[in-house]
Amino acid sequence: MKSLFSLIAIGLLAMSIQTNEAGAQSDPENTLVLELKDGSVRIEMLPDLAPAHVERIKTLTRQGFYDGIVFHRVIDGFMAQTGDPTGTGRGGSDLPDLPAEFSAEPFERGVMGMARSQNPNSANSQFFITFASARFLDRQYTVWGRVIEGMEYVDMIKKAPPGDQSGTVRGPDKIISLKVEADVK
Repeated sequence: MKSLFSLIAIGLLAMSIQTNEAGAQSDPENTLVLELKDGSVRIEMLPDLAPAHVERIKTLTRQGFYDGIVFHRVIDGFMAQTGDPTGTGRGGSDLPDLPAEFSAEPFERGVMGMARSQNPNSANSQFFITFASARFLDRQYTVWGRVIEGMEYVDMIKKAPPGDQSGTVRGPDKIISLKVEADVK
């Protein structure tokens, strides 16, 4: 009887784990579904690297905080930044800022990082997705996730005009919705 319960538990666990396009398994509780104008993006969150930041992203996501928020700063070949309800780059949530959770995880294409001010302990709700390797950010910004599917849709986010290093976008694209995958199914 005990082995039957073990088999049932293993089966249920296996059913709750999804597989991404690279064949790796992902946990729906630590996977986000980002709906953009051009398609869906799946993001694997990394609670082992940044538990407080992952918890903050999940909390705000479940509140619907990110739905409709613009990508206010987008620099071609670098990154797309969002998460500011004012759309100016100066806003955040009503929750307190987070202490940094820097790690050795490199900023490669598709990595999710938390935006912050000059103060390393000032991340709140804003985050960015890297279009390309940005290793100069390593150990200076918190890595909390990575795109596992749909990076081609991230690449289609409207960018600032060439040469505009501020990254300010006129008529910016929006997050249609951001959901924790476990809540979608």
